[in-house]
Amino acid sequence: MSRRSEALSAYRFMWLLVMFDLPVMTKAQRKKATAFRKWLLDEGYEMSQFSVYLRFCAGKEQVERRIRDIGRNLPGTGSIHALAVTDRQFEQMTTFRGRERGRGRRAPEQLDLF
Repeated sequence: MSRRSEALSAYRFMWLLVMFDLPVMTKAQRKKATAFRKWLLDEGYEMSQFSVYLRFCAGKEQVERRIRDIGRNLPGTGSIHALAVTDRQFEQMTTFRGRERGRGRRAPEQLDLF
């Protein structure tokens, strides 16, 4: 495998899934939970389900940086899980919407460079 094809491998690209269960019993808790969800959206995550957000990452280094960022933005209570899977694993996901069955999403065609 050439260095270029290794760099673009579906095993190098990753998806970071952030799953959380945050308390929302009080106004202050709801405000913190909403702020955390808004922060995820501002950071480029997309909502898969109400408490499941995902983001495409170009590699393990980017995943590790995103996890550190999450650690700096924790709401203080509740449970938050971050799971990284390769693009190849993510493609194997089966999704059900109603009675319709679908496949996992493909990686974006173009990467944003900042």
